[in-house]
Amino acid sequence: MRRRMNVFNFERDSAESEVRDPNRISTSDADQLGYFAAVNGITEEQARELIQNHGGNLAVLVKEARKLREPK
Repeated sequence: MRRRMNVFNFERDSAESEVRDPNRISTSDADQLGYFAAVNGITEEQARELIQNHGGNLAVLVKEARKLREPK
């Protein structure tokens, strides 16, 4: 029997859904991490460190990656 999804019920079963938030980056997804690093001109290790220090919010990570690229 298939459950009906109520639009007001935001409860999800993680086993049923592989939907990812496009505004977040995870260190557990190697492809996503590599793409973010390449697009922002940093290494994958630098990207991992940024995520560990600042969280997975894409806007914050892009801002911090720009700071890494700026000449000192």
